[in-house]
Amino acid sequence: MKITHYSWLLLTLLVQVSLISVFASGQCLDSQRSLLLQLKQSLTFDSSVSTKLVQWNQTTKNCCKWRGVTCNKASGRVIGLDLNNEGITREISISSTLIRLQFLERLNLASNSFNDTRIPSGLVHFTSLVYLNLSNSFSGQVPNVFSRMKKLAVLDLSNSYSLKIEKPRLSIIVQNLTQLAELYLDSVDMSSQGSDWSRAISSSLPNLRILSLTNCQITGPIDSSFGKLQFLSVIKIDGNSLNIPFPESFANLSSLTVLSLHSCNFSGVFPKRILQIPTLHTLRLSYNELLKGSLPEFPRKGSLRELFLYNTNFSGGVPESIGNMGRLYEIDLSQSNFSGRIPQSMAKLTQLVRLNLAYNKFSGIIPPLRKSKNLTYIDLSNNQLSGPIPSTHFEGLDNLVHIDLSFNMFNGGIPSSLFALPSLQKFLLHFNHFDGVLNNFLSASLSQLETLTLSSNKLYGPIPATFFDLKKLQSLSLSYNNLSGKVQFESFQKLDKLEVLDLSHNRLSIITGPNKSSNYLLPDVYLLYLASCNLKEFPNLRNQSKLQNLDLSDNEIGGEIPNWIWSIGQGSLSSLNLSHNLLTSLQQPYVLPKLTYLDLHSNHLTGEIPIPPKIYEYADYSSNDFSSSIPANIGFNISSAYFFSASRNNLTGIIPESICNAKNLALLDLSYNRLNGKIPSCLLHKSKVLQVLNLGNNNFSGNPPGAIFKGRGLRTLDLQEIS
Repeated sequence: MKITHYSWLLLTLLVQVSLISVFASGQCLDSQRSLLLQLKQSLTFDSSVSTKLVQWNQTTKNCCKWRGVTCNKASGRVIGLDLNNEGITREISISSTLIRLQFLERLNLASNSFNDTRIPSGLVHFTSLVYLNLSNSFSGQVPNVFSRMKKLAVLDLSNSYSLKIEKPRLSIIVQNLTQLAELYLDSVDMSSQGSDWSRAISSSLPNLRILSLTNCQITGPIDSSFGKLQFLSVIKIDGNSLNIPFPESFANLSSLTVLSLHSCNFSGVFPKRILQIPTLHTLRLSYNELLKGSLPEFPRKGSLRELFLYNTNFSGGVPESIGNMGRLYEIDLSQSNFSGRIPQSMAKLTQLVRLNLAYNKFSGIIPPLRKSKNLTYIDLSNNQLSGPIPSTHFEGLDNLVHIDLSFNMFNGGIPSSLFALPSLQKFLLHFNHFDGVLNNFLSASLSQLETLTLSSNKLYGPIPATFFDLKKLQSLSLSYNNLSGKVQFESFQKLDKLEVLDLSHNRLSIITGPNKSSNYLLPDVYLLYLASCNLKEFPNLRNQSKLQNLDLSDNEIGGEIPNWIWSIGQGSLSSLNLSHNLLTSLQQPYVLPKLTYLDLHSNHLTGEIPIPPKIYEYADYSSNDFSSSIPANIGFNISSAYFFSASRNNLTGIIPESICNAKNLALLDLSYNRLNGKIPSCLLHKSKVLQVLNLGNNNFSGNPPGAIFKGRGLRTLDLQEIS
């Protein structure tokens, strides 16, 4: 068949169209596929990591469709390689295989385990790179491999905790990267750079937009030229001890969107102008305790979304203009020196998710927040806020998880609607002046409440029955109120997730039921405080497996202390308070557990004084009728104690010399006994930490006044009536 001139032209055109179609679809070249397969073959992988490179095989001819591979659609050449988090455990052979992918524009080797290897010097050949991510992979000194990467826009060496920049210095490493827009060096050790790092960045990286240098051990001062980086939008320098006054030059960064300077030891005064930069949406200055400042008048329609000033020395009030910041979704001004009233304009912050104003000096009433439907967290604790809490203030906040209004001066009743908020998990109102009766509320069985703390208020009346329907409740504290009525111990059985129960110091009467009955068991709690609850006998706590803190003081429990009480918690019990009862003896046999706190004072206990185990830090046996001598090894047994009192008993004999081994004692009180002999000299002039020593009203001898006091820390000494 003879091919005419026109037929040849048509055939050529068809071939060209076909080739264009192939390249347009990103069909990779055979040579590129072969290189990728060679690369895969050269790698070693952690078998526990699911790698996407398993798809790299001959079955799928078009390597441009392999995961992690990006091709130029026109040429079919590989221009992007993403090997992030592939579990690679051996250094990639830059020189032999990877380097032949010479058209790479994007390379991501982040989050692999290259066995503490250094950044490969062969990277210097990748002159077309625009994006390079080596984070969380390499170690050692950062080499000067970036000098020829003049197109590089993003460089990420962050979170490689063994990386350092020493020699060459940062100024050499970045000197040719004039197109760099994003630089991430978080956790790279730059301690040797001194203050030169800021000058190196400002002089070499004029197009920088994002700078992240958290936890790099950099120091100040920050060069004033830093403020001339006109495109700089994001600055993150958290966790560096700069120890300098806040740089005024930051106020010149007109494109600023994120300024994160958490824990930098800044001092001086924060420039108000920064908070008025129209583009700023995130400001984090927390844990700069010496940094002073105040909030300016906020512009209309501001961009601010996050404001973190906790644990700073900011002071003054919050202006009403904060209501202009309609995009704010998180405010944390806690642990600072703010004062005045909380602006009522906060009611306009409809996007608010978290609000923390705790540990300040705010006063007056709080604003209604019912329009902030996204609120999940409110902490206004430890202020001077007052007034009642209207039921409408938190109405409709169905996403609210946490409310803390503790340590204020709120009064009036507690709206029952607050208990019924559907997502509420933590509700803390302790140390206020709330009064009135607690009412039942709807849908208690559906409640998400885990923590309910109403202690130290003026509440009265019975405990609402609906409290016993809070199936997810883990902590209930109602102590120091005027609550009254009878409470059946068995009522708490329904709260099977309960771990903390504090009903102390009310006018309640706890009815424990038959002491041996298993029908009156509590849930398995780790803290139980039932002080002043009109108890007549020990409640049944035998099966408590994790109880750590037990307080049954100020009751009317009489007779002997049962020996089963010492084994409560199967060794977990660390604090036991049985003081101010009518107890007369300790049931035999007994072995005191390894408590750190034991209080038996103000009972009628007789016989030998119990010997505390060595772990005790606090032991009070005072105001009883113990009539034995002090055990000879007492000092070894209270060697960890800071408080020991056995005053107002009938103890006889001497104070053993072993008391000199109780080197941590801050208070020792053995007054009002019948002790005799000489006072061990260590108590009088060798003790380093003893602050209160009371041995008065005994029958000691010796120790003339002129030889008495040479103690280093003693503040109170009572030796009266020594014969």
